[in-house]
Amino acid sequence: MKLYFLLPSIVLFNYVFISAATAKQITLADLKKANNSPNYERLIQKLNAAKISQSNIKPATEAKLLAQQPDDLEESQTEEEIEIDASDESDSSPKNTLEFELEVEGKRETFSPTSSPVYEITTEEIELQNPNSLAEVLRGLPGFAINDVGFGADIHTGTYFRGNSINQTVYLLNGRPINNNINTYHGTTDLNSIPVGAIEKVELSSGTSSTLYGSEAFGGVVNIITKQGPEIPTFNGVAEFGSFKQSQYRASYGGTFGSLRFNLGYEEYEAENRYRVPEGAANRDAEGYLFNGDTSTSNYFGSLGLDLDSRNTLSLDAYKISSRRGLLYFGFPLQRDRLDHDVLNVGLSWRSLLGNGEDSVLKTTLSYNQDYFNTYGPTQNVFYRTGTLNSRGLAARVEHDWQLNSSNNLRWGVDLQNQDLNGDVLSTAPNLSRLNESESRDRFSTALFALNTWKINNALQADLGLRQNFNSEFGSYLNPSVGLRWAASGNVALRGSWAGVQRNPGLDQLYIFDTVHNWLPNPDLEPEKGSSWTAGVDVKLSPSLTGQFTYFGSSLSDRLGIQNGRWANIGRVNTNGLEAALRWQISPQWSTFLNYTYTDAKIKSGAEAGLQLGLIPFSVAQFGVGYNSNGWQVNLYASYFGGARRAFFLNPGDSNTDYSPSFLNLDLAARVPLWRNLGLNLYLENLADVRYEKSNRIYHPGLTFRVGVSSDF
Repeated sequence: MKLYFLLPSIVLFNYVFISAATAKQITLADLKKANNSPNYERLIQKLNAAKISQSNIKPATEAKLLAQQPDDLEESQTEEEIEIDASDESDSSPKNTLEFELEVEGKRETFSPTSSPVYEITTEEIELQNPNSLAEVLRGLPGFAINDVGFGADIHTGTYFRGNSINQTVYLLNGRPINNNINTYHGTTDLNSIPVGAIEKVELSSGTSSTLYGSEAFGGVVNIITKQGPEIPTFNGVAEFGSFKQSQYRASYGGTFGSLRFNLGYEEYEAENRYRVPEGAANRDAEGYLFNGDTSTSNYFGSLGLDLDSRNTLSLDAYKISSRRGLLYFGFPLQRDRLDHDVLNVGLSWRSLLGNGEDSVLKTTLSYNQDYFNTYGPTQNVFYRTGTLNSRGLAARVEHDWQLNSSNNLRWGVDLQNQDLNGDVLSTAPNLSRLNESESRDRFSTALFALNTWKINNALQADLGLRQNFNSEFGSYLNPSVGLRWAASGNVALRGSWAGVQRNPGLDQLYIFDTVHNWLPNPDLEPEKGSSWTAGVDVKLSPSLTGQFTYFGSSLSDRLGIQNGRWANIGRVNTNGLEAALRWQISPQWSTFLNYTYTDAKIKSGAEAGLQLGLIPFSVAQFGVGYNSNGWQVNLYASYFGGARRAFFLNPGDSNTDYSPSFLNLDLAARVPLWRNLGLNLYLENLADVRYEKSNRIYHPGLTFRVGVSSDF
């Protein structure tokens, strides 16, 4: 790959940068010369040895619910005093005794001081929710319309953020991209396969984040941060069983030995998903049951962190996924297609503090990602078809986070990425055999990026970002971004952002025939181009109640879609919407949240002009209330889905303007402490026992359960 030849240059650049930044560090001998005290060296050594744990300077932020909570401002400050006796032990004279008193105050911001909303889900909140997948974690965030979790979920049922598809949002693992930009053969990033046991927290951002992480971030940027080893070696285990032969096992072990931190784990999930569905349901067999809905996933994951010294850290993380599942097609006759998906992702990063302080951080990352997809099955029970895509990507990133002065912070660097895709297409159907082929394509891209945050005064902050992209197929293009935040008072802040965006067609859309859906490639596709923007307000209504309200919009030309059985640029789509997020810490034990998102994603040109984009609901909402005390946990979670346009894969007589019905779903999660670190887990899905239509004739079975035990020691 082309990137191989650039890796030595990246390493050399990193080495030279660090060497130059540390060339003028003041040594201990220099300090000693500047002071006549014979005990000065001992004083410096003791000061260097004295450490204040980070956990002692931030307020308690224990999560009480399924989503992020406002800070308890009553406990937002702590103080710690440190006394250091610098006198020589052999000399008790008072004149040689120096006493220092160090006071440290820590205060966490209620909202991130950014020009677009930032949301976060912590590890405590993930544990309370007890999810099966990353998709289930993300559905509690504002802006997301996620319908492919739980029973009745299928890879077709959809994950959308502010009206944008999964490939129009950037997904990161520890700051590096894991999107594959595959659009055929059920490719894309499968959020149901990401191991949830490895997740420390999830961050969601938008606006100027596209400057840092990719111009294709029409919707936003989701950063999945994995766990590091705890101070004390700990084993965690979960075993659960449930309806329709559902089973789930998780095990992880992590700890710290000296300067080395580690975390290793394994997850396994299986479900038969054979249950009764009404007449007219997708993939309903002769006995009235859902057919081909089984799924099986196994994950191995691990991370290592090594402190080379007090200013340099090496980190390595990896995960391996193996997924096997049946596929359900909207409105089709009985289908038997299967999907095999295997993933290998490895990342290595080096973080270095430059100079003498902590205002200059250099991070270098190398990563490898492989996604293997194989869809196969019979055609009309007579012929056979299969499609295989093997996507591999090698990426490198150098980023410098530099606090230039008290008013300006600059994040700048370079991204390099090489992708190659091998596709194999085979069909025994006589009318399709001429399209059988083996295709191999590759693409190289690089980008220079810079984002400056200027704190004009204590209340006003401005962001300016530039990302200059270079692509081996689509040339050079510039994507700017701007943002502004004004803290009108201590309780109210106004914010707004704008970003220019571009997403290039996937290699599969350009060159590889999809023999499963019979979609033809189109080598003449143009990139999707446009802009996105936000405007909103963050409000602290009380010390325990916060609200974030955001208007979002985008205008996208040359959107990619299927037209007459072939990939094409179908025209312009304008999206406008509103999202609201309320968080209320009722008491130390009780908390609640409410999210609502309205999305108007209107097609502006072509045969479907004036219609809402298919499978995207106008309205979604989430509500949760939780209790957590002394190991007892109870969480009630409600989700509303406003129905979506069926759009394609229609049954005879159906119209592409038909909508699936709206539905309201209630789930209950609870944990009962049994003994020390052993607990009983209970999860009830669809408490109302309603067999609603999740999406385009794929139905939920009604009330289901999952029960098991969890332990850590």
